[in-house]
Amino acid sequence: MKIFRVVSHKRTLLGFKRSFSREPELKDFLNYLDNLKNYEKCGVPKDAGTDSSHGFDLGRMNRLMDRLGNPQTGFKASFSLSSPHVRTIRERISLGKLGEPVSAKALNCLFHRIKPILDEAVALENGRLSHFEILTAMAFKLFDQGNVDVAVIEAGLGGARDATNIISSSGLAAAVITTIGEEHMAALGGSLESIAMAKSGIIKHGCPVRWFSLHIYITALWLVLGGPFLPHIEHIFLDKASSMCSPVVSASGPGNRSAVKGVSKSNGKPFQSCDIVIEVERDFKLFIELFDVKLQMLGIHQLQNAATATCVALCLRDKGWRISDESIHAGLEHTYLLGRSQFLTSTEAETLGLPGATIMLDGAHTKESAKALVDTIQMTFPEARLALIVAMASDKDHMAFAREFLSGGQLEAVFLTEVNIAGAKSRTTSASMLRDCWIQASKELGINTLHDGMEEYQKLFENQSFCSAGESKHKTILAAENSLPVSLRVGNQILRARTRDQTGIIVITGSLHIVSTVLSSLHG
Repeated sequence: MKIFRVVSHKRTLLGFKRSFSREPELKDFLNYLDNLKNYEKCGVPKDAGTDSSHGFDLGRMNRLMDRLGNPQTGFKASFSLSSPHVRTIRERISLGKLGEPVSAKALNCLFHRIKPILDEAVALENGRLSHFEILTAMAFKLFDQGNVDVAVIEAGLGGARDATNIISSSGLAAAVITTIGEEHMAALGGSLESIAMAKSGIIKHGCPVRWFSLHIYITALWLVLGGPFLPHIEHIFLDKASSMCSPVVSASGPGNRSAVKGVSKSNGKPFQSCDIVIEVERDFKLFIELFDVKLQMLGIHQLQNAATATCVALCLRDKGWRISDESIHAGLEHTYLLGRSQFLTSTEAETLGLPGATIMLDGAHTKESAKALVDTIQMTFPEARLALIVAMASDKDHMAFAREFLSGGQLEAVFLTEVNIAGAKSRTTSASMLRDCWIQASKELGINTLHDGMEEYQKLFENQSFCSAGESKHKTILAAENSLPVSLRVGNQILRARTRDQTGIIVITGSLHIVSTVLSSLHG
């Protein structure tokens, strides 16, 4: 079975010493994209994902696909949420059984072949076609010419108004909604309910239920829910699915059981051993038992994602696809995403100038993902002390993010720093502003910290006495530092001085942009 993935437009590759990493073969293509409207750089407008006069216009995308011969009709698709790219733009389009990024050659050849059509479309739309719309159209073209059997497509902003939502009901096998959070709230109507309504826009019209002698539900357009959701949010999805004649499978349903049995290491990297049991018997039957699944993706939230993916595979199998239990088991074990609970190797740590350090990368940037990261660290390394290196975009909830770590993390130091967002500074939050948010959050929570507005802090750094006796050793150090390399170096110094024989972890987080910055400095 040939499978592809197209992923979101939210992240861009950066480097320590350069603003943008380039692949020479893709120079013309990347320059072309740079001249288009890019919401990664400028931010998403208010109400962009809603049915309002300011909402994104799917008409542009439909007209573009018409000019390209509507390649999106050539394959079956499943809507879900997936990862943005970290190292190269090619990660956004994966082809084949191994999920490898599309080759630079294939992407470049397609671009030059259809460039006249793209030029015409951009001109006819008065320059309003965006970076993401063009990239998504090219992805669909690649998948069509590659004769893929199943396409897993990430819905970008919300769902209803996203450029990927031109897939028709006849071309959709399943709609998948994993979780609901507060990110992009302003663009999606201002409430969790409006976000849920926007996401429900990926649910398409199914066909009326038809049962046959073998009890095979062959006309369903499935809705798979991850969750768990608040009851009133779940009802929004259930009501929409009912109106669309789409059967619903919930990974959080009462017949399903998932558990982390333990955390171990393989080749120096942690994995969690899990059991996943899916048993659905209402109206239709889906069943699988997967024991001792070794997930490289850490955390209870990733176990829930694995259960959700398992439900999708079972739905496809119910529709006639040949997918064995062994294939599902193997697929889960081989799933790996850059920048999600990713631990650097000892060689990579040494390349960063931090020999012997344990370094974790995670692109958490919301209240919910921060909590998931804190919970994951506590589960995996319950005794570990942390040095946090944080950089964030300006349109995130910095206070809520800080509260999660201050409440649950065993923090020795937090360095608030800066990186470019999509190769530009316009959405970068200053280190000083982040520090002020963390100071305010610590005061609200009654947590003692040391920061540069305190005499004690100045003495600490003047004397480099990070492990000195007295009250200071029990306080979390908060520091604003524009330089990421300096933040890493001094954060490591403080962690080593304070932990001594205890486990210490440097956690780089706040955005996949900071993850990209670190990884591009390692791998070019």
